[in-house]
Amino acid sequence: MSLSKRIFLLCLVICGSVLVTDAQLTPHFQNWLSANGYTGYNFVRSDLGANGSYGGKSGASDTVVNQPVIFIHGNSDSALGQSSIMTGWNSSINYFLSQGYKTSELYATTWGDASPALSAYQYHSKPNLQKIRAFIQAVKAYTGAAKVDVVTHSMGVTLTRKAILGGSGNDAANGGSYNLGAPISSSVDAFVGIAGANWGLVSCYQTGGATPTCAPTNGLYPGYAAGSPPWGLSNILYNENYSGAHYEGAYVFTIWSTVDEVIGYGNLVYGRYTSRIPSQNGEVVFGSVPYGHINSKDLTGYYQWRMVKYHATN
Repeated sequence: MSLSKRIFLLCLVICGSVLVTDAQLTPHFQNWLSANGYTGYNFVRSDLGANGSYGGKSGASDTVVNQPVIFIHGNSDSALGQSSIMTGWNSSINYFLSQGYKTSELYATTWGDASPALSAYQYHSKPNLQKIRAFIQAVKAYTGAAKVDVVTHSMGVTLTRKAILGGSGNDAANGGSYNLGAPISSSVDAFVGIAGANWGLVSCYQTGGATPTCAPTNGLYPGYAAGSPPWGLSNILYNENYSGAHYEGAYVFTIWSTVDEVIGYGNLVYGRYTSRIPSQNGEVVFGSVPYGHINSKDLTGYYQWRMVKYHATN
């Protein structure tokens, strides 16, 4: 076991979530957001208390050395953890802090309701896409970085892929047709997708796409028959998977498991591993417990760090 892995495991035992002490965006970052027109996005999420967001400089003299890392959570989760099933990015942030990163170099905000009871109603909505895209742009501008790294989990993978890709879409519940703008691919160095459903979910086929999460327009509907692309693949997944290579960033990696209890079916959807992103540079794949849907995120801080820092998978 490498020294970095040993440090991470030791920190999990001794530190727990203690390192994540600067909860919510710092006052310095909040003031910058207000002065630069981002107030309407509610990146702070004070309604979630200390769990709503993370990141920012302590003051004007706080220099950003490491390339900033932005963490985008999954369906019904939040920026920082609230329970055993809503663990947020505590473990990952703790690992990056143990490797010399600072709060001014690590960022997270909460999209959605952060309520497991409402998970079936979350989808790739226009407001969610706009919020994630604006957060990436805000962090890059605020830190003055040439590029940022983006680490995503679960539905956050496909939401962020579309937010970076930009372009048109349709959200009937939020005004109909929209256009997010040109791709912001040049702003992203490494993109990491953890336990995503890039080709949809078998469970969404089984329910006939009846919920917003599974919908055939902006949900995770995998289509109704195998093909390339699958027949009836949701509009948004078709858009993401057939818009060219590496628009997510200069380097694209995935982390996933064949025993993911949320994705199920060995991660396979019509013979494809749904957590793979087309034209990815590399992946880390697990085939046994404890690497289920949540632990593929919470126990892989080492790999996330290697991917964004060194563009490596080991």
